[in-house]
Amino acid sequence: YIHQCSCGWLSHCQVRASGKTSWFSLPRAHGKSFAHRSELKQAKRIVVKLGSAVVTRGDECGLALGRLASIVEQVAMLQNQGREMMIVTSGAVAFGKQRLRHEILLSQSVRQALHSGQNQLKDMSVPVLEARACAAAGQSGLMALYEAMFTQYSTCTAQILVTNLDFHDEQKRRNLNSTLYELLRMNIVPIINTNDAVVPPPVPNSDLQGVNVISIKDNDSLAARLAVEMKVDLLIALSDVEGLYDSPPSTDDAKLIDIFYPGDQQSITYGTKSRVGIGGMEAKVKAALWALQGGTSVVIANGTHPKVTGHVITDIVEGKKVGTFFSEVKPAGPTVEQQAEMARNSGRVLASLLPEQRGEIICCLAELLTEKKDEILSANKRDMEVATALINRLSLSTAKLNSLAIGLRQIAVSSRDSVGRVLRRTRVANNLELEQITVPIGVLLVIFESRPDCLPQVSALAIASGNALLLKGGKEASNTNKVLHQLTQEALSIHGVSDAIQLVSTREEVEDLCRLDKMIDLIIPRGSSELVRDIQRAAKGIPVLGHSEGVCHVYIDSSASIDKAIDIVRDSKCDYPAACNAMETLLIHRDLLRTPVFDQLIDMLRTEHVKIHAGPRFASYLTFSPSEVKSLRTEYGDLECCIEVVDTMQDAVDHIHKYGSSHTDVIVTENEETAEQFVQQVDSACVFWNCSTRFADGYRFGLGAEVGISTARIHARGPVGLEGLLTTKWVLRGEGHTVADFSEQGSMKYLHESIPVPQGSFT
Repeated sequence: YIHQCSCGWLSHCQVRASGKTSWFSLPRAHGKSFAHRSELKQAKRIVVKLGSAVVTRGDECGLALGRLASIVEQVAMLQNQGREMMIVTSGAVAFGKQRLRHEILLSQSVRQALHSGQNQLKDMSVPVLEARACAAAGQSGLMALYEAMFTQYSTCTAQILVTNLDFHDEQKRRNLNSTLYELLRMNIVPIINTNDAVVPPPVPNSDLQGVNVISIKDNDSLAARLAVEMKVDLLIALSDVEGLYDSPPSTDDAKLIDIFYPGDQQSITYGTKSRVGIGGMEAKVKAALWALQGGTSVVIANGTHPKVTGHVITDIVEGKKVGTFFSEVKPAGPTVEQQAEMARNSGRVLASLLPEQRGEIICCLAELLTEKKDEILSANKRDMEVATALINRLSLSTAKLNSLAIGLRQIAVSSRDSVGRVLRRTRVANNLELEQITVPIGVLLVIFESRPDCLPQVSALAIASGNALLLKGGKEASNTNKVLHQLTQEALSIHGVSDAIQLVSTREEVEDLCRLDKMIDLIIPRGSSELVRDIQRAAKGIPVLGHSEGVCHVYIDSSASIDKAIDIVRDSKCDYPAACNAMETLLIHRDLLRTPVFDQLIDMLRTEHVKIHAGPRFASYLTFSPSEVKSLRTEYGDLECCIEVVDTMQDAVDHIHKYGSSHTDVIVTENEETAEQFVQQVDSACVFWNCSTRFADGYRFGLGAEVGISTARIHARGPVGLEGLLTTKWVLRGEGHTVADFSEQGSMKYLHESIPVPQGSFT
């Protein structure tokens, strides 16, 4: 083989190996491969294999420069993080083909011009170019391109060309190892390719039938062999397909395999190879499995997709669900994709049950919560023993379980008025009637933190509304969630729909779940504002129902009752400061400054140990003011609040619109006209008059329970209970009607008559 370094101080270095020939056997396993994607972050030594389809343009003549540049950027970034990166690349043939075609066309045009003596040239055809010649012409240019690109990131590269003979000969193999280890030690990225200028034509992969030996037929086998030889942690093989499918990707029912296990080889069907290159998916899989047995983790992914090429490598290293991950460890349960499919199929059966049957399931779950309280509390105790924070939210008690059971029975009653309710009925024409009816949304994904009591609440709402459900709880409540989910499935089993609600493994990354846009219809995050914001950013194509912040206001009007004002402010701030419906900003009418109302409010807050931050206007009225607020949009989530002064009710409304989060806002006043103006003008999900912000809750509204509070302006708003988990569909019943019947020449006329719908009418 030839090793040529791109750094000037090593550019003279060339090594040529010779020695005794021996067949290369599998070296000792350098350790077990990573069992889960999340562990890929620990990968230190990484090989990135770039297939011909990744490196070359669509016309196969020349390189895809933009794509290559983004790949180089990612490799350089990982190298600069302290990882040891190696590249196995194709592209020499394509680059050489471009150069040779250009030279041939130029030569032909010159000869033809000299021969004809005129500028008009005949059509020129380019002869078929031999691949080895193309490789010889393109190799130096390909390396020069890599060198120029990596130089932009202050990263040094070195070229290594190998053939099968270099692995058969023991001495050459040792020399190759030594060279590669030395380059990695010097923080140089080796760029490796088969020496296509001299390699023999490819032959069938007969030696890949076993896993003890592998010879170099293409860059897939080269990458696998190098990965094992160099004790690489991760091999990333980039091609022009998303990964490995259970059938050829061109077929309608083909499904991308997230994790592939050695025992699954018989369950897949291979299609044709890519448009360029000499390998195919079957060769990639065999090479990947060989590397996997040698202790190297493997991911096969798409390196050509314009939306992901710029971060595909870094995403894989970060453990995100990209491509197909090869693992020797098969989890006991189904994948999340399989769980979603199981939930959807079972959810359709759930939606078809009678309302009374769904109510029976919920009542059964309520009974189980009290009957199995010892089992639940024992699991909860195990979670509490290892918890370091959020103890109050995590803790369950007999009283909490009894309260949960009561709430579930309320939901069971309300389930009778959910799925299939007729909202509108119209006579479109004679014997042609239209109905708008309520139906489930489909598959819900609810992501919640810390609070295990959320699981039975949300499950009951999903059952009542006929929705399938995926639940993703925090790892801090894993034992409790597991028991509660088992009880939920036990209740569902009385009508044969136990798969309708699935508990997703805590290993699943939230960002990966948010990409399942073909399986999930609505995401509902329940947790911190940071969690909600992260999910809203990550969700691509899936609606998110929730609020990212709860900056709630209480406005004390000039005509407020002093007793009401004190009680409402105390309850809004101090009842549960961490809740999203707790008061964060207290707005006070200017006329109340230096009055008993103001003094008593301040004294009460101090007594309750509430830290006060002064808004800009409030601070201007004081000689010695509390610390001035850093932002008027702050959600403190603790015994802290901001106080600001406003001149009028309208100023309070304007302040809320500018700094609020459209969650819950309150006016305290005895002036009914002022109150009604406030209620009409404030554009928030919940607007209250003379009552605490803490009433913004599904249970307190009589909804039985809530899946969350939404500040969105479409679908559902405020505390979202059963109604918010339903959508509608239109049902038209006719007798052979056609649109042609209603044309100018037709015999029928539209009536569009509204038909009264009796209360509680169901289709």
